Amino acid sequence: MMNPKNSISQIKRLIGRKYNDPELQRDLQSLPYAVTEGPDGYPLIHARYLGEARTFTPTQVLGMVLSNLKGIAEKNLNAAVVDCCIGIPVYFNELQRRAVLDAATIAGLHPLHLIHETTATALAYGIYKTDLPETDQLNVAFVDIGHASMQVCIAGFKKGQLKILAHSYDRSLGGRDFDEALFQHFAAKFKEQYKIDVFQNARACLRLRAACEKLKKMLSANPEAPLNIECLMDEKDVRGFIKRDEFEQISIPILERVKQPLEKALADAGLTIENVHMVEVVGSGSCVPAIIKILTEFFKKDPRHSMNASECVARGCALQCAILSPTFKVRDFQVNESFPFSVAFSWKSAAPGTQNGAAENLQSTVVFPRGNPIPSVKALTFYRSGTFSVDVQYVAGAELQQPAKISTYTVGPFQSTTSERAKLKVKVRLNLHGIVSVESATLLEEEDKPVQMEADTKVEAPKKVKKTNIPVAELVYGGMFPTDVQKAVEKEFEMALQDRVMEETKDRKNAVEAYIYDMRNKQGDPIEERYKESVNRGAVIDQLVRCVNSYREAAVSNDPRFDHIDISEKEKVLNECVEAEAWLREKKLQQDSLPKYVNPILSSADVLKKTETLDRFCKPIMTKPRPAPAKPATPEAPPTPPPQASEQQQPEALAYLLEEEEIEVPVSKEPAKEDVKMDTDEAPNNALPQGSDETDVNMQDAKGTADAPRVENGVPESGDKPLQMEADTKGGRKCKFFQWRDDEICECGKVLISEQRQRILTLETDIAGYREREKRLLICLGLSLVIKWDATLLNASFGWPNSRGENGSLGG
Repeated sequence: MMNPKNSISQIKRLIGRKYNDPELQRDLQSLPYAVTEGPDGYPLIHARYLGEARTFTPTQVLGMVLSNLKGIAEKNLNAAVVDCCIGIPVYFNELQRRAVLDAATIAGLHPLHLIHETTATALAYGIYKTDLPETDQLNVAFVDIGHASMQVCIAGFKKGQLKILAHSYDRSLGGRDFDEALFQHFAAKFKEQYKIDVFQNARACLRLRAACEKLKKMLSANPEAPLNIECLMDEKDVRGFIKRDEFEQISIPILERVKQPLEKALADAGLTIENVHMVEVVGSGSCVPAIIKILTEFFKKDPRHSMNASECVARGCALQCAILSPTFKVRDFQVNESFPFSVAFSWKSAAPGTQNGAAENLQSTVVFPRGNPIPSVKALTFYRSGTFSVDVQYVAGAELQQPAKISTYTVGPFQSTTSERAKLKVKVRLNLHGIVSVESATLLEEEDKPVQMEADTKVEAPKKVKKTNIPVAELVYGGMFPTDVQKAVEKEFEMALQDRVMEETKDRKNAVEAYIYDMRNKQGDPIEERYKESVNRGAVIDQLVRCVNSYREAAVSNDPRFDHIDISEKEKVLNECVEAEAWLREKKLQQDSLPKYVNPILSSADVLKKTETLDRFCKPIMTKPRPAPAKPATPEAPPTPPPQASEQQQPEALAYLLEEEEIEVPVSKEPAKEDVKMDTDEAPNNALPQGSDETDVNMQDAKGTADAPRVENGVPESGDKPLQMEADTKGGRKCKFFQWRDDEICECGKVLISEQRQRILTLETDIAGYREREKRLLICLGLSLVIKWDATLLNASFGWPNSRGENGSLGG
């Protein structure tokens, strides 16, 4: 509880009671809010409302509670709520019952019945029973151990009816008393152990009481339980421990009071323990095992818990309201309630022999004895010659701790036609709410009129009674006057209006916030989405166009890389490209015709999806691997070939190079001066850098008529066949790029060419164990080395002219 001094609770302990009531003074010691004595001797509650210090009567506070409950019911039922049935403790006296009715009036409710809580429990128990006897009465004892009081009711059930046989109660015996025993125990223990006094801090008292209530429930199922509270007071964490035996030991004074209401209920009902067939226990305090043990020992039978301990009273009130209301149809079930008090009427009467009440004596009679059925109407006859008063009061009893005098009724004035005292009949009523009142007063006068007969004989005619209504004035001691009730209604209406304004303001603020978020989602998100689409759409369209162009060019080109693909499959690729291009053209035209504030027809996601679809269809066709080539027949035993790479990983340049024909060059018998060996990790100075993607071999023929074709990625640009030696008509061979015959080369050049060729074969053998890609790269570099180095050496040795007719390097 964050605001204990402004949180009102236990209002039933305050309503309709004098401030100087000893029982109320004991209750005020445990309340966290301020209560003072009002001008009329009744308590006033101090609280802050809208930042101002205000005082409220308990009746006003109860009206606020009922108004809040009314709002909850109307919200759930989606209908206006006026009629209701309110449950009250059986020990509520006349003043407390009237205060509850005034509170209901302040809340805008119309109570049909103030029903006793135990009677509501019995109704909720019996109306659903289908096995009730028709003749023999089933006696059930209902024991309600609530938060602050204990009530016992013995009810007799027959088929279709319920009769309350007896009521008894203890106003100050409930679950809170067991909580208070634990509270006092731990408060003293913490004061000794932690040097803190919780009585000096209202919030610490509330937290400790709440922890004790939880501890009580834990002890109902466990033989022992701990108590831990963080930062209870002065930033100290407290810990405690108690066993169930110790708890029952400190609760002995409370447990000793349980049997008294049980015995009184049996005595008032005129039953013995054997005549009680069942015992039902309800209420929040029924979880204490020691109480169940006492009930078992008293009734010689185990109590039952077949009803909801917290909701049975509310259920019974709802059923009683449905029975009294003409709107609902309920099973016929008659409830015969009994009044828990004895009410007497007293008045002053004239002594015998006096005239006009010169000397009067006080007379009293019990009109509604204890156990009288509710409702009940009785008539009292008075002989008076003038105005008189009647006092209504409770018959003094041991359990009555309230003022005995209830109200005073003044009958008159009236005038009698005779000189004698007039006869008055006063009707008194005990209504459904348990409130005694004088309903009406009637003056009865007799009229004698002679009747003329045919024989002129006078016969005495029957007397005619004249009835005249006499006004009755009511004075209730301690009750609210009608003008005070009306002022309280207006004040409650103002506060309810303020609450409604605050709630509606909060709802409107929430609605505005929800509207802002909703409009942001409706306006901001689409705008942002359209902007992102307009920015990203061009890039993904270009990506689709590039994809279409790439696959189309590959399908229609004469590139040897794709000559192994069937024409029908290439046509499929072309058709797919045409379809994607047509789709893009159509969507783009539609998109260009739309304004920018309209959601796009052509989205980036659609274009990307189209690109992925085209790629999934065309890529498997255009990347189909080339069939493995047949091995060429050689006259000599070829050297150990290197391991072939897979077609998908092997570049086309290497494939073409491996298919090159052998060049047969006569080898000189003179041995080589130097055996040149190439290591895979070391390259000649004139070799290309490792990792180059292109190898350019620019050559010119001997006559300088044309440049040699450029080789990219191992494929000549002009589509010519790979490097090879062709046969000459004069005999011997000639190179396509060098344009000279073998017989035109000197012996020195032949030796050099033979040595380089031998180096290539040795290089191919040495790199057989390396990775395939490195092997292909080294072979390409080796061929480039042979061509460039041999051309340079021959040019330097013989001084042959280049393509421009100048002496220099052959082909650069």
